[in-house]
Amino acid sequence: MDSLLEHQRDDLPRFTAAAVQAAPVFLDPAATVDKAVSLIREAAGNGASLIVFPEVFVPGYPYWNWTMNPVQGSPWFEKLYRASVDIPGPHIDRLRAAARDAGAVVVIGVNERGAHSVGELYNTMVTIGADGELLGVHRKLVPTWAEKLTWTGGDASSLKVHATPVGPLGVLACGENTNTLARFTLLAQGELVHAASYIALPVAPADYDMAEAIALRTAAHCFEGKVFSVVSCSTISDRIVDEVAGDDATVREQLRRKRSALSGIFGPDGRPVTEPLIDDEGIVYAEIDLNRCIQPKQMHDILGHYNRFDIFSLHVDDRPRGPVRFSSAQEATAEDADQERFSPYAGLAQAAHPPRTRQPRQPTRHEPEEES
Repeated sequence: MDSLLEHQRDDLPRFTAAAVQAAPVFLDPAATVDKAVSLIREAAGNGASLIVFPEVFVPGYPYWNWTMNPVQGSPWFEKLYRASVDIPGPHIDRLRAAARDAGAVVVIGVNERGAHSVGELYNTMVTIGADGELLGVHRKLVPTWAEKLTWTGGDASSLKVHATPVGPLGVLACGENTNTLARFTLLAQGELVHAASYIALPVAPADYDMAEAIALRTAAHCFEGKVFSVVSCSTISDRIVDEVAGDDATVREQLRRKRSALSGIFGPDGRPVTEPLIDDEGIVYAEIDLNRCIQPKQMHDILGHYNRFDIFSLHVDDRPRGPVRFSSAQEATAEDADQERFSPYAGLAQAAHPPRTRQPRQPTRHEPEEES
């Protein structure tokens, strides 16, 4: 990213962005990818160089977590698992080919099956370069509220800003855009373009306006970081209502709730660049000029003069996290030497203690935290 930034600083990109607001073909990954490919072609045909899709667009969102109790909703977890995607895998390959053919950067949300367990599902945002290369696979750090019944949390190894032809690009999924430290981590890596993906949330509490909430979060990130945000939200289709609600009139009415989705493009002053789209399917287009990010930073640059790094610091552990970590015998021996060297009892009465015999290590253990 550094070399690209150096190349772009004197002539920051100007481009057309597209925020897709659409419903998936619920729990049908192949048909949903077909729809995504068609929308990529449409957006690119209208000049878009950056195309952003909703959260878990492939193959849809687990609304049953909100409308059923955990026992009733449990069979739906298996349905979603079987309809989810592998990375790498054929569905991702199709999306990569579509991005390459369109010559556009594409950000799209998927349900990703993990490698370690058939109970492992992630809410994942995939970033694909204009050449079709897979740039990033970001797993939502913390599933929100009822989502914990479905998804495993990700780690900071994917909390990266990507070098792209449209500028330094970062991505977050839905409620992550409320996480101040996650947002700051992206800004601190030079983010100038932010992709935020959401799902329509008609199942929120009665006093919660999802469209307003999306706009507030987006404006906050744009204004604080002096960046552009492309916001994409899904919609609720008749198929989703029929499958999730069935004959339950109360749930059907709930899923039809208005102001549950908002998509649009916001500028570094926190204001929409063009009129956002609420509830209906469609694509919002806007021209982005990253040169507009420069002057506002003279007033508030929280990555530079408008911060106090002598009194504030943020440590991000970006090591990948897995269910088990193995250490070689050589690494373990070096670790033991360090532990003895820094022990407060080092050198005391060593002659009275025979050399210790090393015991086999268990397959899982807590490791000391390293500096990242």
